[in-house]
Amino acid sequence: MVKFSKQFEGQLVPEWKEAFVDYWQLKKDIKKIHVLDSQNKDSKKQKSAFQNALVSSLRKCTFLGSKQREPRVIQVHKLAASDSKADLYETELLEQFTDDSEAAAEFFACLDLQLNKVNQFYRTKEKEFLEWGENLKKQMAILCELQIALKKQRGKKPSSRDSKEEESISGTILCDEECSKDTTELGIDNLSEEFDNSDEVSRSTRMKNLRIHIPVTNPTRTFSAITYLLWDDLANQSSKKCGPEGNRLHINKKKLHHAGKMIRGAFVELYKGLGYLNTYRNLNMIAFVKILKKFDKVTNKQVLPVYLRVVESSYFSSSDKAVKLADEVEQLFVKNFAEDDKRKAMKYLKPTQRTESHALTFFIGLFAGCFLALFVGYVIMAHITGMYRSNSNSVYMETVYPVLSMFGLLFLHVFLYGCNIFMWRKTRINYSFIFELSPTKELKYRDVFLICASSMAAVVGVMFLHLYLVAKGYSYAQVQAIPGLLLLAFIIVLTSPFNIIYKSSRFRLLSALRNIVLSPLYKVAMLDFFTADQLCSQIPALRNLEYIACYYITGSYKTQDYNYCMRNTYYRDLAYAVSFLPYYWRSMQCARRWFDEGEISHLINLGKYVSAMVAAGAKVAYEKEKGVGWLCLLVVLSTISTVYQLYWDFVKDWGLLQFNSKNPWLRDELLLPHNFIYYISLGLNLVLRLAWLQTVFHYNFEKVDYRVTMLFLAALEVVRRGQWNFYR
Repeated sequence: MVKFSKQFEGQLVPEWKEAFVDYWQLKKDIKKIHVLDSQNKDSKKQKSAFQNALVSSLRKCTFLGSKQREPRVIQVHKLAASDSKADLYETELLEQFTDDSEAAAEFFACLDLQLNKVNQFYRTKEKEFLEWGENLKKQMAILCELQIALKKQRGKKPSSRDSKEEESISGTILCDEECSKDTTELGIDNLSEEFDNSDEVSRSTRMKNLRIHIPVTNPTRTFSAITYLLWDDLANQSSKKCGPEGNRLHINKKKLHHAGKMIRGAFVELYKGLGYLNTYRNLNMIAFVKILKKFDKVTNKQVLPVYLRVVESSYFSSSDKAVKLADEVEQLFVKNFAEDDKRKAMKYLKPTQRTESHALTFFIGLFAGCFLALFVGYVIMAHITGMYRSNSNSVYMETVYPVLSMFGLLFLHVFLYGCNIFMWRKTRINYSFIFELSPTKELKYRDVFLICASSMAAVVGVMFLHLYLVAKGYSYAQVQAIPGLLLLAFIIVLTSPFNIIYKSSRFRLLSALRNIVLSPLYKVAMLDFFTADQLCSQIPALRNLEYIACYYITGSYKTQDYNYCMRNTYYRDLAYAVSFLPYYWRSMQCARRWFDEGEISHLINLGKYVSAMVAAGAKVAYEKEKGVGWLCLLVVLSTISTVYQLYWDFVKDWGLLQFNSKNPWLRDELLLPHNFIYYISLGLNLVLRLAWLQTVFHYNFEKVDYRVTMLFLAALEVVRRGQWNFYR
């Protein structure tokens, strides 16, 4: 049977962990009482046992009967808080606990503190949810009225000349920065449109006024939401710019439908938050019962009935406002979004999690085995043909090897992301909430491993086939299109509009890449800058992608003129730009976050990426000029950039190196059980950050092409990024 402490830890809401009952501290206090009690003298134990047996036998006598009340051991006083809105509880000991009275007093002081904390947190969260619920109900009422008015207008069958005018509802649209202050912990206010139930709502059936707020801080919607809402209205408003109604826009049926989808999403988030609050109440209630039972068992006292009555009458246990609101939300959702079908509504409000299939595990093993077998065969054949030696075939290393190198780095990163998901789930890090992923559509770690294993099996299989054909005597002109077709196939799968191969995840990735490329036009979400950080570790893969694209798009593969792109001035300039782009995108995101949030730390973070760009520029210049002056400049700038990045990794991103922490050089709260893991990670991150020293020492593996050494160093950077992801 699983201990309650394990169940409690496994079921609590991670974002509210600090607000839950500190069950472990209470257990420590009870253990302390037990240790003190066990140290009493045997005579006192025997005397106490005799007295307890005597009292117990007297209670069972018929002349006392069941009406005899148990002696009260404690009394809980209810105190009025300073703000007169919350109640505080304080326990008084009415009976001495022999030698452990002081420990018992400490236990009840901690217990009172936990009860007061739970009540205060529950009251605060309940108030927030009630306010959000009232706002959403007002918005829903406005939307229903507008939909009814639109139906009435359509039923009048207006003339063709005025049909477009009659099928619209006038309203005002404004970008309100005040809406940005209404963000919440569970994302309930994360809407593109927020309807305000003001006095502007007209009661006429022909025309309804609607004020729509477009919060400028909504993730990835600042530009797209305005474009969506205004695009098809701008042409109709040119004649109204100078009049008093110049700021009035027509909200048509499509926009009402879009607003309905946004409100539906808000109701789903609200219902989810109320479910979290109900879980919070139930778990804390069980925790109080369990800990009081433990106390009674250790001390042989009866405090459970007394204190439990207080807990049951406290605010977090007795208030039913959140339950009623959840019922109202459910009824509204069934009526307005599910056509009175409760089963359909529950698919949105309580989506079922995808079950883990054994077939998925089977295919992971199958494709992983295929990959290993093909990779071993490829290595043996490459060794026999001598493709990777320092004096190897330059055509193969210049044209085919970049494809394998690019895919290798990419799917190594994917594999490490799967490992990150596994560790996040094991340590109960709610990455789905942090990245704003859909619980029903997000990739599990098995899905990521399946993508990685199947993709690498396909890549290595194609590379093995290509090398086999070359070894058999086929000319490069006959087989050179194979790597290009492989890359094209992956691009087609990635951008395919059909609902195959994890469509929602593919499109979410493409959306994040779009937001990164167009930085700083889009509001920076957690997933956006997290993805941009991954690109900073994939610069070698991006340069290989650029070279492959140039090689095949220009038709150089037909003549095996692999130096054409290197001779082209535009390509060389673009190749240099690729080395800077990920850092540029990331710096633009920092600038946008500083503009939105006003925190100086974002400007300091921007400086980190600027220093990385300067160091990358010095490296490019040194590779071109090969002078001593450029080498000295490279060492100085790279050292400054490395120290800057290490400080930000350890202190800002990982939250370590806190000198006053109870864990030396770490932080107070650690997820991993062993401190030495953090110290190893610190040292490993330091070593991998110094990979740029290869540029200075020019170290290469003996008898192996220098490109293999560069691939190895690039893979180390990807491994460092995978480690960084977990602690980040």
